[in-house]
Amino acid sequence: MQAFELFKNKIASPAKIVITTHYKPDADALGSSLGLANYLLKKGHDVTVITPSDYPSFLHWMKGNDAVINFEDKKLQEQAIKKIQEAEIIFCLDFSCLSRLQGMQEYVKEAKAYKVNIDHHQDPKDFCDFRFWSTDAAATCELLYELIVKVGDKDLLDSDIAECLYSGIMTDTGGFRHPNTTKNVHLITAELIELGADNSKISKLIYDTNSVNRLKFIGFAISRRLMINEELKIAYFAISKKDLRKYSSQTGDTEGLVNYALSIGGIKIAALFTEREDGIKISFRSTEEVAVNKFAQEYFNGGGHKNASGGKSDLTLSETTEKFEKLIKENYNTLFKQLELIHEKN
Repeated sequence: MQAFELFKNKIASPAKIVITTHYKPDADALGSSLGLANYLLKKGHDVTVITPSDYPSFLHWMKGNDAVINFEDKKLQEQAIKKIQEAEIIFCLDFSCLSRLQGMQEYVKEAKAYKVNIDHHQDPKDFCDFRFWSTDAAATCELLYELIVKVGDKDLLDSDIAECLYSGIMTDTGGFRHPNTTKNVHLITAELIELGADNSKISKLIYDTNSVNRLKFIGFAISRRLMINEELKIAYFAISKKDLRKYSSQTGDTEGLVNYALSIGGIKIAALFTEREDGIKISFRSTEEVAVNKFAQEYFNGGGHKNASGGKSDLTLSETTEKFEKLIKENYNTLFKQLELIHEKN
């Protein structure tokens, strides 16, 4: 309670504030960042949102997007560093360790500012002065709503803030399809709709806004890059740099692709392996009864949620997929133990 009261006092008076989130922000990361920014601006703060990288164009509609500084933009990097160094408060949203900031990591770490972490991921590292954290939350946007209400500022929430927060909750629950779609999620999204969040508009902007190249890429990936192993209950995509160049891939074009693999009947673990300049980026998904977060952490330098985790590999694309299949075979009994117990009960 003492830490919360100190936090509440810190944001009571106008201050220089920087808000940041993880590399390649998704809707929860950007939605919480811009939702918080719009709220703090109403309280009279000097607020700057700095992202470690660019993010999907289908998120550009959120209020405040035009003022976001992309740290990887060389023309703006000096300005971003100055903002971080001069900040009195730095909010770190939707990540649990500073390494998720990549190029921004050292600047935020060395900053003298009072640091606040709002997040729902596992195993948070000790880098902040105040943390509002729970793995029970489906999204950081859910926690941010609860924090604003707890501070006593629900009356400052408006339709723009509500739409930012709704976006993060909607996407991190897979359109309210994942097991993390709790009663609390529905109660909060109902409040956000009452505040003016247009749920139909938001869904269309995020899920139904595609370029022709992205649609062609998805079709290509499903028809040419989808690998299925029914015996191991796995399916995965292996996307090369050449594939991405062929379809002029932009940030966000692979978003949701892994879910097509998981949607196949009988598949319990799905993965997306994407070849980037700095290595192989991996997204893991699993059905409710199978946990992939520890698997990602132990073998692919990653982690995350039980059914949605990430990782990386310094091997080649083919070596990485071979390693994945080999590890699934070796860990089959452990990974599917809970699944077998469920079958036995039935």
